[in-house]
Amino acid sequence: MKRKLDHGPDGRPFPSGKKHCKGNGYLSPSSLVQATPTTFGDLRLANGHSAQRRRVTSGPPPSGLQDWLHTFQAWSGPERLLALDELIDRCETSQVKHVMQVIEPQFQRDFISLLPKELALYVLTFLAPRDLLQAAQTCRYWRILAEDNLLWREKCREEGVSECASSARTKCALSPWKSVYIRQHRIETNWRKGDAREPMVLKGHDDHVITCLQFSGDLIVSGSDDNTLKVWSAITGKCLRTLNGHTGGVWCSQMTVATVISGSTDRTLRVWDAESGECVHTLYGHTSTVRCMHLHGNRMRQMLWRPVLRVVSGSRDTTLRVWDVSTGRCEHVLTGHVAAVRCVQFDGRRVVSGGYDYMVKVWDPETEVCLHTLQGHTNRVYSLQFDGVFVVSGSLDTSIRVWDAETGGCIHTLTGHQSLTSGMELRDNVLVSGNADSTVRVWDVRTGQCLHTLQGPNKHQSAVTCLQFCRGLVLSSSDDGTVKLWDLRTGAWLRDVVALQSRGSGGVVWRIRASDTRLVCAAGSRNGTEETKLLVLDFDLEDKKKETE
Repeated sequence: MKRKLDHGPDGRPFPSGKKHCKGNGYLSPSSLVQATPTTFGDLRLANGHSAQRRRVTSGPPPSGLQDWLHTFQAWSGPERLLALDELIDRCETSQVKHVMQVIEPQFQRDFISLLPKELALYVLTFLAPRDLLQAAQTCRYWRILAEDNLLWREKCREEGVSECASSARTKCALSPWKSVYIRQHRIETNWRKGDAREPMVLKGHDDHVITCLQFSGDLIVSGSDDNTLKVWSAITGKCLRTLNGHTGGVWCSQMTVATVISGSTDRTLRVWDAESGECVHTLYGHTSTVRCMHLHGNRMRQMLWRPVLRVVSGSRDTTLRVWDVSTGRCEHVLTGHVAAVRCVQFDGRRVVSGGYDYMVKVWDPETEVCLHTLQGHTNRVYSLQFDGVFVVSGSLDTSIRVWDAETGGCIHTLTGHQSLTSGMELRDNVLVSGNADSTVRVWDVRTGQCLHTLQGPNKHQSAVTCLQFCRGLVLSSSDDGTVKLWDLRTGAWLRDVVALQSRGSGGVVWRIRASDTRLVCAAGSRNGTEETKLLVLDFDLEDKKKETE
C-alpha cells in the first residue's frame, strides 16, 4: 500500500517522540545495538533494569548455596539444561510460579513500537479487522497505528466494502474508512441476527393485491390491481401521494431515482415523477395488457452526451416496444412472438424476451431484427435473466435453460425443480431460482452445477413468490407468509426475517425488494386473513437512532 508515512490518520504529523507501551519489558531502540546478553542478569541490564532485583525474603540463604552456584557455572550448557529440568521437576507449583514471574517480563517486547512506522503498519495489515480493534486498546501508539485510514481502506477492500469514506454517515473521531467498516459490519450483523424492533407497517390499497414493488433511495412505490400506484416515504412510512390515471390494474413497474414507469391492463404505460406525482407521459401503442417491462439508462444521446432512459415493454398482444422515457416516443416495435410476452430483459444493447409460445428471443432493438430464437422449452416461459453473456430462462416445464447470448446455443439445462420457476436472480455467474415447488436453488451457470438447494426443516411450506440476493445473502418470500434469509455461500437457513400472523392460513408475501440497508415486503392475503400492507425493515439502525437523537 502506498501511504504518507509521516502523517497520522487525521493528516497531522506524528509527534517526534513515540509514547510506547508501558511495562517493564520494553526494550529501547538503543538496546538493539548493544552486545547480545549472555546471562539472564546481562539481559536485565540490557533491558534497563538494576542487576540487583528484589530477592525472596523468606530467611537466610541455605548453607552451601554459593558452592552449588559455582558448580552450576562450571557445567556446560547441555549439563545446565539437564540440571534445570531435574530442578523444575522437584519444585512445587508456587516455586515454579515464582520463576515465571521473574523470567517472563524480561522477554516481553513491544516489537511494534520498536519498528519504523511503515513496517509496523505493514505488520498490522496481516491482522483481521476484529484483531485491529483489539490492538487499538493496547496503548496510545498502537491506537495511532490501528486508526490509520489507509490501513482501514485496505481492510474494507478485503471485505468487499466499496462505499466511499466521505459518504459514511457516522460522525465520530474514527478514521473515515474505519467508520465505514464498523457501519457495514453492524449492518451485516443486523441482517444476519435481526433486531427486536418491529418492522414499519405501511397500509394502503385496501384489500387489493400489490402486483409490483420498487424502491429507490428513501422512496417506495407500490402498484396494485386497484389501478393505482402509491409513493411512500421509507423513513416516516407515510403515503406521500397516490398516482392516479390508469383505468386498469397495474401489473408491472420500473423505477430509477424519482422516475417511475408503470404498465397496466388498460394497454398503456405511464411515466411518473414520484416526487411531484405528475404523470409526465402516457405511452400508447400496445393493444392488450402490458405484462412486463425492463428499464435501462446507460445509453448516451449522440452529441448531447446526456443519459437516455429507455424502457422495453412486453404485452399480451405478442409484441415488444422500445420507448424513450424522456420524450414518451415509441422508437421500435419488435414482432415475432406468437403468444403473450411474459418476461423481458434489456441491457442497453440487446433485448431478450420470453413468452407463452415457449420461445425465448434475442433482439437487436435498433434494427428490430430477431437475432436468435432459443427453442427447447416445452411450456410457457415465465422468467428471464440476462447479463450480456448468458441468457437464463425459467419455464412451466420445470427446467431452467442457460443459453449463449451471442450464438443462441443452449449451454446447460438445469433440472431439479418440480414446478414453475417464477423468479430468478443472476449475478457474477451465480444464479438463484425460486420455484412453486417451495424450494430455492443456487446454481453456477458456467458449469450447470446446482451448488445448494435451500430447503430442510426451515424451508418454505408453499410456492416461492419472489427472491433477491445481496451481501452474500439470499432472501425468499412465499405464499406461506414468510420471508426467509439464507447464506448464499453455505446454503444454510439463517432466520425468518418476516413471519405474518396469518402465515399458513392465507397470509402471503407477494413481493420483496432489498437494498444493502433495507428490506421492503408487500404482503396480504387472498381470503381476508391479512390486511394488504408494506413492511419496511431498516438494518442501519444505530445510525438512524443517532440521527433521531
